[in-house]
Amino acid sequence: MQPTKVLCIVRREQKSVKSLLRGYRQPVFAFRKHSIEKAASFFLNNFKGEPLYAVKTNPEPHVIKILCQLGFHSFDVASLEEIRLVSSLSKDANLYYMHPVKPRHAIREAYFKYGVRHFSLDSKEELDKIRKETKNADDLCLHVRMSIPNTFAELSLGEKFGVNLQDAPKLLSQVRQYAKKLGVCFHVGSQCMHPDAYRIAIRMAISSIKEAKVTIESLNVGGGFPSIYPGMVPPPMSSYFDAIHEEFRKVKGYKKLELLCEPGRAIVAESTSVIVRVEMRKGQNLYINDGTYGSLFDAGIPHFIYPVNLLRGKDDKGDSDHVLPFSFYGPTCDTLDFMKGPFYLPSDVREGDFIEIGQIGAYGRTMATGFNGFSHKRGVHEVDDNPLMTMYGDDKDINHSPEKIAV
Repeated sequence: MQPTKVLCIVRREQKSVKSLLRGYRQPVFAFRKHSIEKAASFFLNNFKGEPLYAVKTNPEPHVIKILCQLGFHSFDVASLEEIRLVSSLSKDANLYYMHPVKPRHAIREAYFKYGVRHFSLDSKEELDKIRKETKNADDLCLHVRMSIPNTFAELSLGEKFGVNLQDAPKLLSQVRQYAKKLGVCFHVGSQCMHPDAYRIAIRMAISSIKEAKVTIESLNVGGGFPSIYPGMVPPPMSSYFDAIHEEFRKVKGYKKLELLCEPGRAIVAESTSVIVRVEMRKGQNLYINDGTYGSLFDAGIPHFIYPVNLLRGKDDKGDSDHVLPFSFYGPTCDTLDFMKGPFYLPSDVREGDFIEIGQIGAYGRTMATGFNGFSHKRGVHEVDDNPLMTMYGDDKDINHSPEKIAV
């Protein structure tokens, strides 16, 4: 089978968001390469370990290529299609197959065709599956996924995957017998709003390891690193790294223990915005040509509030000083295609106006569907404008190289 082809052409002729307003009947995506460069550089230059980019967050080829050029060597992949995609774009990528429940055929192809050696698991059954499908390989790097409380996360990921802490020591002992390298991993939840979540998780993981009386070669603190949204402003990213690094230094008794993380949203969220058109206004409800079945899923189901900006011609300033809270309805006939907001826009917004919606780089185009006949296979235009909101405003934090923590 051939690698998945994502229909995405980044066009460079346009340099500003406003220059995209003419000639498009469908929503248009504006991509800020400089934004992804800044976010990625922050992780590469400040996290004292190996960051694995979480491909599921934004698997578009231009994103993967930029990250490889910047120095990302390792990728958190969750499916055979993601493995094929990254392998087609980077022959030297280190692939970590971090889905704890994998199809048998995917394990076989990942191991024998693509050279994947890193696999996660959270059960004895998955361990047996991995061993059988790799023909009892002796070069496996196995990562035991632990279930950690997601207390500080906006979206909990603790229920679906992870061995509970009571059963973790037994599973660690079982996996140690067959792993060339043994690691532990966890996820504190998506859009984690407090650095202490990582402190707590590391302590819990280390406690289980000590109880199992096994040695490990890697500690993966997972994803959850946040982006910034209206009404959802996390602490500085450096404070998350400080918490992880400080706790990691306390880990004793392991030689050359490797520190890993899996950033996704924090790398790509700010890089892309979508420009939508108002098709109808009913009071403080705006009917727009994108929605929860398109690139705005997170605004509907998890109820994220995206930053917005009304776009008009230079001679049509409107009532920019008086704003109102609006809700959005998407273009489909489904009533679930609703984004409550509030999204604050000038009070005189009307049919035909354009709205830029920011922070779409994470899970935006990735989760778009063609439901109800509304296609979302549109090109991406690179622009020079700054993102509507940013976590990386201070360049002084990204101008030095990290030193790996010695344990």
